Amino acid sequence: MSDFQDLSAFLAVVRAGGFREAARIAGQSASSLSEAVRRLEAALGVRLLNRTTRSVAPTEVGARLAERLVPAFGEVEAALDVVNHFRDRPAGTLRINVPANIAKTVLQPIVFPFLERYPDIRFEAVVEDSFVDLNAAGCDAGIRYDERLEQDMVALPIGPRVQRLVTAAAPAYLAAHGAPAHPRDLLQHRCVRGQFSGGRIPAWEFERDGEVVLVEPRGPLLVRQAAAFDLAVDGAVAGLGIVHLFDDWLAPYIESGALVTVLDDWVQEFSGPFLYYPGRKHLPSPLRAFVDFVREQASG
Repeated sequence: MSDFQDLSAFLAVVRAGGFREAARIAGQSASSLSEAVRRLEAALGVRLLNRTTRSVAPTEVGARLAERLVPAFGEVEAALDVVNHFRDRPAGTLRINVPANIAKTVLQPIVFPFLERYPDIRFEAVVEDSFVDLNAAGCDAGIRYDERLEQDMVALPIGPRVQRLVTAAAPAYLAAHGAPAHPRDLLQHRCVRGQFSGGRIPAWEFERDGEVVLVEPRGPLLVRQAAAFDLAVDGAVAGLGIVHLFDDWLAPYIESGALVTVLDDWVQEFSGPFLYYPGRKHLPSPLRAFVDFVREQASG
């Protein structure tokens, strides 16, 4: 059992990319995880992790071990999940990998009633902008906008089937600088931009009567996406510049008058997101309950 716990600690550190984050996720101390990994390395006689003051990364042998452990631990978790079939209601942890905007605009109306129905399930939202390997990330499922997934994945529509990106600014900003009449006018305005975790700053995309326009405006505030989206909105409300974001994220500010939409005839619509998960026969009980709940909401 101690060997199993040490292997589990090692895999948690690899998945999290460090001892501190792994400890936060596992609800343990970083020192206990570090000791478990040292104990495992001593038992195996090899170094599994390269540690520096700034990062922790698996060695070649550590990476190979982690690669083999992921499916093995998945089988163990599936075996233990059999117990859930004898419960009155499903229990356990459900980890979903989602982009920041989905965590804000899609999950709220779904997760809260889901957890009310299944109080024994612990829902973990892992916010990440890039597409990830679910197994490597230690997640049960993910939510993304593209249904073109790997062949062994099942894609299930979740949330609104049509979404929109809108452009807005504070009344004071528009009074001082005027409103853009065309997307290219944004190049002459101050804009609040977002940046993906990988460093890419996505262009703003607009469409009208089949014409698509991409612009890359500049401005005084650039935020890494995820939770910092709220900082971008606050900056726009404060009059720093124009923001371009999901309409349901900006809706409360538009309804209150804190922001005013511009370029309304250039709003681009796109299909809503998909819940995706491995297409295996046995799904962990928390994931099965969530899939059934999403389907129930869609049919209702």
